[in-house]
Amino acid sequence: MNRVLVTGAAGFIGFHLARRLLEEGHAVVGVDNLNDYYDPALKQARLEILEGYDGFSFHRLDIADADSLAAVFKGCQFDAVAHLAAQAGVRYSLENPQVYVQSNLVGFANVLECCRHAKVPHLVAASSSSVYGANTKVPFSEDDAVDHPVSLYAATKRSNELMAHSYARLYQLPITCLRFFTVYGPWGRPDMAYFSFTRAILEGQPIKVFNHGNHKRDFTYVDDIIEGVVRVLNGGSRREAGETPFRIYNIGNSQPVVLGDFIGAIESALGREAQKIETDMQPGDVPDTWADCSKLQRDYGYQPGTDLEEGVRRFVDWYREHYGS
Repeated sequence: MNRVLVTGAAGFIGFHLARRLLEEGHAVVGVDNLNDYYDPALKQARLEILEGYDGFSFHRLDIADADSLAAVFKGCQFDAVAHLAAQAGVRYSLENPQVYVQSNLVGFANVLECCRHAKVPHLVAASSSSVYGANTKVPFSEDDAVDHPVSLYAATKRSNELMAHSYARLYQLPITCLRFFTVYGPWGRPDMAYFSFTRAILEGQPIKVFNHGNHKRDFTYVDDIIEGVVRVLNGGSRREAGETPFRIYNIGNSQPVVLGDFIGAIESALGREAQKIETDMQPGDVPDTWADCSKLQRDYGYQPGTDLEEGVRRFVDWYREHYGS
């Protein structure tokens, strides 16, 4: 690769990916609308780090604006596109569904159109473990049926996969969709539970523990996720001769953790106990997630290596330094 477009470059995963690519010597063009879904100052701080690299250029735009996005593609020939821009969050989709339609459906359609016309060699697009819905068969496999999403966010991500497949088949556009499983780590999103738990514990505020802390999540440290994404970008699209150039892969840690144990790891890293308010599961949430990553391991050598305690400690260290607490 020489030049990579990263959408959502000021977001959590997009920032980490862009920085990794820049450190490896690639040129990165970032796009992001810097919206206020969560504190824009955090996005600006990430962006300032990226702007310190000579190989980085940035366009502030909304991917739902087809003309603005097309202009970026007209100005550059990309060796790969990493599409990470999206309206994230299961719970927020209950309150503001239209935002998800614009960003995740209209925006993704624009990305597909731009990649098609530009004949991009490989589009790697972020999907989500949310597409598995309330699936009770574990671990989750890419071969499982995913036709019953329990949130609009999940429905938009499954829709993205179907849209991508149609473009890959119709236009021979090589596309790989990656289903991310609960990514955490430094520079994370404030709306994520581990982030809000850390803040509340340090401020002496109680934390709300849904499902009484009994559900499990396949928490995956961000550096492990980025290693997998880079391997896919570097390795190119996988397909047999004559096949549609389209693949879906799980990307997670394959070691689900009970929420209560994850909270315990945060308490240990902070050296403080949380005041817990236990409550029932929220609408749109799923009981457990667990990734079968054997296909990604087979095709790209993916192997996560960060244990929970180490990953949480790194996040807490970053949080204390960044927020001075």
